[in-house]
Amino acid sequence: MVQGTTSDAGKSVLVAGLARVLHRRGLSVVPFKPQNMALNSAVTMDGGEIGRAQALQAAACGLAPHTDMNPVLLKPSSDQGAQVIIHGRPAAELDARAYHDYKPVAREAVLASHGRLTAQYDHVLVEGAGSPAEINLRAGDIANMGFAEAVDCPVILVADIDRGGVFAHLVGTLALLSETERARVRGFVINRFRGDIGLLQSGLDWLEQETGKPVLGVIPYLHGLYLDAEDALPREAMPEKTADALKVVVPALPRISNHTDFDPLRLHPAVDLRFVGPGESLQPADLVILPGSKSVRADLAWLREQGWEEALRQHVRYGGKVLGICGGFQMLGHAVHDPDGVEGQPGSTPALGWLDLETRLAPEKHLERVRGDRVLDREAGVEGYEIHAGVTSGPGLERPLLQLEHGPDGARSTDDAVAGTYVHGVFDTSDAAEALLQWAGMRSGMEKGEDLATARERGLERLADSLEEHLDMNCILTLLQVESTEPVA
Repeated sequence: MVQGTTSDAGKSVLVAGLARVLHRRGLSVVPFKPQNMALNSAVTMDGGEIGRAQALQAAACGLAPHTDMNPVLLKPSSDQGAQVIIHGRPAAELDARAYHDYKPVAREAVLASHGRLTAQYDHVLVEGAGSPAEINLRAGDIANMGFAEAVDCPVILVADIDRGGVFAHLVGTLALLSETERARVRGFVINRFRGDIGLLQSGLDWLEQETGKPVLGVIPYLHGLYLDAEDALPREAMPEKTADALKVVVPALPRISNHTDFDPLRLHPAVDLRFVGPGESLQPADLVILPGSKSVRADLAWLREQGWEEALRQHVRYGGKVLGICGGFQMLGHAVHDPDGVEGQPGSTPALGWLDLETRLAPEKHLERVRGDRVLDREAGVEGYEIHAGVTSGPGLERPLLQLEHGPDGARSTDDAVAGTYVHGVFDTSDAAEALLQWAGMRSGMEKGEDLATARERGLERLADSLEEHLDMNCILTLLQVESTEPVA
């Protein structure tokens, strides 16, 4: 099990990299995260929903994602409440205190999934959540040491040196663990190191002497590494784009979901993508994309509070394009109705009114992996997934954006300035991305982007190469009870 001293310490990345290392060595390996809290999710082959990071880790293992890889997913709907997803399906909407009482049910789901995976695969790489040293969350823990103790597995503790205070993070975390939990930690990994490793050596020596535990490796900061983000918006700046790059702006809604939809645009050599946050004005752009949202009506109200509705209307008047994805698509219609209180207080909210349709939120969530062969009016392969709790209807659907295997999807305005789709991942294939970007105003002849799957594979291979070089793989293989195997040439 890989646990971290903090959130975003590198747990997801380390598990993904180790998964690819072991997969390349021909071992039967599967990822597992007992409990995840994230708004970036993926649809599995068995028709459920799991954290995006576990779908990435599954790809690293050469596997299709399955709900057993992340049996408990918490999708925040407010600062104090979240939708609880068990084995890929919504089970409850709970606040933090109610979820604490619900943990015995979640624990049963976690142990059942883990049992099925251990019966099917030789090696399970487990990812913790947040930090094991959160004293207020220790009772009934199923995400970190509580799980490790329940299944009796060794733990590697990872810390991010780029944040500063790495030795305090590691020693402090150990100090807050129980005696049996400290014994379970078999070594440390230091992540995102920049500079001369020789200048760090005295600190490493001190750490090993102070704790009696080995440093299993120091992973360098891999600039430009692309891997799907688990939840937080990207923090690494992309290279500067040329002056004639297509300018794309995405409002960073408070409950933005599946912002990995925009990774292909961040990586595209001819696209300048910017997220715009609270208090910022909507920047001049060729295309504004309204992203997915866990709370559509609340995020629509927030967008209006920022003064962005009028800015969007001005953007369209001056020839700009607007695209909505999932919740953003729902915002483009006449109204969003929530009579059952699926996302908050029951009621209806007038929407932006650019597309002749309305959406009614429903308790049953639609989960589906999709494929298609047309984007706008041209042939282009598209692949993605749908995750939404809304049923959209209206004449606007007679002008679809996509043609999928199961039928048309999305809508376009009659003047072709505004469009929307329910498909997450609509930019993931280069052909679909080029069709949409040319609709938004990209000049023909500009350099094309690559399929996101290609970029992901390149990132996983680069990460695995780095771990082979910088980690004590013999020690890690021993923890997995594997006789030493030869790395890939």
